[in-house]
Amino acid sequence: MKKLINGWNFSVLGLLVFLTSGCYSFKSGRIPDNIETINIKFFPNRAAVVQPSLSQIFTDKLKDKFVSESRLNLITTHADLNFEGYISDYTNTPNAIQNSQQAALNRLTISVFVKFTNAKDPKQDFETTFTRFAEYNSSLSFQTVETNLIQEINRLLIDDIYNKSVTNW
Repeated sequence: MKKLINGWNFSVLGLLVFLTSGCYSFKSGRIPDNIETINIKFFPNRAAVVQPSLSQIFTDKLKDKFVSESRLNLITTHADLNFEGYISDYTNTPNAIQNSQQAALNRLTISVFVKFTNAKDPKQDFETTFTRFAEYNSSLSFQTVETNLIQEINRLLIDDIYNKSVTNW
């Protein structure tokens, strides 16, 4: 019995070490040692519909992601890694039409154009539009769910941007 427990403990410990090391390297990427600084410019809202606080919220959350999940120093001048862009779309549309021709769900979609430049390795540069959406029950008022939808979509967009920019190494 004691042998079985010791073997089980060793197996669990080995599995935890494997999973933890794998998740860490996937989540944060391996940023080369010569990359030390990052500059994230303000992302203005150029969408047809302008949600007043979206630009500031998005820009702040993108900065927070890099500051909290990497060792990079955030600076306001040209850095090793540079982000700029704009919010290109912000739409609230009906989705999942029912038999009564009324939408059961509505969808908020946000798109962000991002220009990423890597001063140390220009092969990593990209210009991409990232798009994410969240759906909500059409019986709810958009104004009551908008803040939570923006938070959810921003988290997804920022994860996509982070992963595309730092997990290629």
